[in-house]
Amino acid sequence: MSECADTTRENAPETHRKGQVRTTAVLAGAALLAPLGLLAASGNAAAADSGVWDRIARCESGGNWHINTGNGYYGGLQFSAGTWRAYGGSAYAATADQASKSAQIAVAGKVQRAQGWGAWPVCSAKAGASGSAPAASSGTVSEKSTTKTKKSTSESTTKKSTKKATPSKPANTPARGTNNASRGTSRGDYTVREGDTLSAIAAQHGTTWRKVYAANKSVIGADPDLIVPGQQLDL
Repeated sequence: MSECADTTRENAPETHRKGQVRTTAVLAGAALLAPLGLLAASGNAAAADSGVWDRIARCESGGNWHINTGNGYYGGLQFSAGTWRAYGGSAYAATADQASKSAQIAVAGKVQRAQGWGAWPVCSAKAGASGSAPAASSGTVSEKSTTKTKKSTSESTTKKSTKKATPSKPANTPARGTNNASRGTSRGDYTVREGDTLSAIAAQHGTTWRKVYAANKSVIGADPDLIVPGQQLDL
């Protein structure tokens, strides 16, 4: 074997070691950069903070969630009537200004997912909006439940009021007649007996039932056909 060959042979392990060092350095660098890449990716995908809608509303409408200036845009986030309907706002109210803040935010979340923050080009930039829209709070669901509860309570109250207002059957008329009989027991020319009628009593005394009733209306009550044994009648 030549000296040159031997020299090459002796130098080969050193070259291999240098290659190993370079490979290790590249792998180490990649390992350091990988978390940074993940952080950057997750930062872009992260949802905006929950206060972003309030900041956009302050820019769009001065933070007035029920504003309607007549310019064709409504509510805190200035929805047009068409956009409001297209993204389900009609389930809450005819226009955004008539809906609650939570309902407007729920619809805004749908708009943002479809159109991005460019739906509010100036104000979303001022508000620092980025990433996806924050999750809608459960306030909208609570609001619907509260509305349903109010309606149910209102219906129940109306039904109860209707029941109370329904005229009762004249079951207490005999009792009224009995009371009147007690009041008239100490006076009168004739005491009502079982089976008596005003017509029969009037015929016995040579008069008409109308005259008998007129003279004793305070005793008999409103119904001339209802007389009670024991009542004292003036004839």
